[in-house]
Amino acid sequence: MFLPKYPDNPAPPPAHTHAPANPIPAQRPLPSVSIDRNTVVALVVGGVVLTALLAAVAVTAISVAVAAVVLRSMLREHHRR
Repeated sequence: MFLPKYPDNPAPPPAHTHAPANPIPAQRPLPSVSIDRNTVVALVVGGVVLTALLAAVAVTAISVAVAAVVLRSMLREHHRR
């Protein structure tokens, strides 16, 4: 019941005999870019420095948030007395 039924003599698909309306233009090769060792070193050092700065900002933000929570808790206890 659920098995597919195939024709006995399948006809081959029709062959395309017409030319495409918009032929694809030939692509020009990209110009070669030479990267020397100093450029790579500068990029790696810059990435390391930016990552370190981002980590320092994140650590500072977390420590300020913890200090704010501690101070708020201390002030709340002071006002209750």
